[in-house]
Amino acid sequence: MAAIDVDYTVTGSGPAIFFAHGIGGRRSGWDDIIAFLEDDFTCIRYDQRGHGESPVPPVPYSLDELVEDLEALRAKLGIEKAHVVGHSLGGMIAPAYARTHPDRVLTLGLLSTAAGRTHEDAAKVKGVITAMEEKGIPNILDTLVDRWFTDDFLKANPDLVQARLDEVLTTPDEVFLAVFRVYAATEMAPWLHQIMAPSLVLTGEFDGGCNPRLNAIIDSLLPTSELVILKDLKHSILKEAAEEVAGHIRRFIAAHG
Repeated sequence: MAAIDVDYTVTGSGPAIFFAHGIGGRRSGWDDIIAFLEDDFTCIRYDQRGHGESPVPPVPYSLDELVEDLEALRAKLGIEKAHVVGHSLGGMIAPAYARTHPDRVLTLGLLSTAAGRTHEDAAKVKGVITAMEEKGIPNILDTLVDRWFTDDFLKANPDLVQARLDEVLTTPDEVFLAVFRVYAATEMAPWLHQIMAPSLVLTGEFDGGCNPRLNAIIDSLLPTSELVILKDLKHSILKEAAEEVAGHIRRFIAAHG
């Protein structure tokens, strides 16, 4: 299991925060959040393996490999300890990183992620993968858009929605499926009790796959955590509620960092 040298951007100054994006995302997905944080924090965002400007190693990928990519970046930058925030699949990478490298983590942000899935929940996620395999990723984009964005945002920001879809379409199919499989196969519930870092657990009220029910389970299993549900939002909280999300990250770090 070899870590890769991911491509990254560093802005701001102060305590370090690493930002881990989700399936088919890019480091630029954090830009709106970071605009509210970089005056007081060193903000490090990176492209996951196979995404954006990072190298594309052969699939399959594992959660452990995604964790070690982050650790390799931390070591390269010479940062002793940092806050780690992840969205969706990144919200699984962050606590998995804290489990493997507990001495490197100050606080965690688990945004729009999932644990404690029922058999029905797991079957739905696997059903999306099956649909992508059978119909092709471009043909299930409507399903993803409906899960990610609220109706009001879709109507008001067609350019931003298209930009997100372009990220998916320019991610190699095998990579998109590989990280989707990691997301589907990961069940954090058995080990979340091991995570000692204070953790902000945050999701949208109407996020289908990463819903409040599953996030309440995450909150209940973590030793030190706070649960925040953002009203009226789905999965795309980084775009639809950047200032609000950044405010919660800042407040949580001030309380626990």
